[in-house]
Amino acid sequence: MRRIVETTLVSSAGTPAKLPPESLPEVAFAGRSNVGKSSLLNALTGRRGLFKISKTPGRTRTIVHVEARLDSGARLYLVDLPGYGYAKVARGAKQNWGALLEAYLRSRPTLHLVVLLVDARRGPEDEEAELVDFLGRAGVPCLLAATKIDRIVKSRRKPALEELRARTGVRAIGTSAETREGIDALLEAILSATGFGK
Repeated sequence: MRRIVETTLVSSAGTPAKLPPESLPEVAFAGRSNVGKSSLLNALTGRRGLFKISKTPGRTRTIVHVEARLDSGARLYLVDLPGYGYAKVARGAKQNWGALLEAYLRSRPTLHLVVLLVDARRGPEDEEAELVDFLGRAGVPCLLAATKIDRIVKSRRKPALEELRARTGVRAIGTSAETREGIDALLEAILSATGFGK
C-alpha cells in the first residue's frame, strides 16, 4: 500500500489566475463547511496541522494546493476547495466562491477526481446532489467520502454506504479522521484515479 511521505503547501488562490501551473495530477476535496474536510485531509496526509481546522466553519475561502509525495517518488496535488453550506460569510463572498469553484472544476485539465465529503449520519443534501450532477455533466470523476462513519453503529455502516451510492450513483467510502477507518481505502482510490495505484 502506497503512502504519503511528504507534503508541501504550494498555493492558496482566490482567483483562477493565481492557481499553480497544471503540472501534476490533482485530486480535489469538496464538502459542506461542517463536514470535517480539514480533519480528513490531515488524517490522509499524516500531518496534523497542515490543513487548518477552525471552530468557525467556512474559513477556507481560497483553493489550496498541497503537493504530496508518495513513497514511490510520485507526486500529486491535494486540493482543498472552499466549504459551502453553513459558512457565515457575506452573500457576495459566497457568489465569488461559486464562480471560482466553477471555473476550477470546468477548466482544470489536470483534475483527475473530486472527493465529495458527506456526513455519513445525514447523507447527501441538495447541494451535494447538485455538485454530483454538475461533475457528471462536466465529465469529472467523483467519489464520496462518508465522514464520521465511526459515529454509526457497525451494523448500520454498510447499509448507510449502500444507500449513499444508490442515491447519488457514486461510490462511497466510509471514513473517520478519529479512528482512521477507511483512510487507507480512500488513499488507494485516489491513487488509482491518478494512475499511481499498485
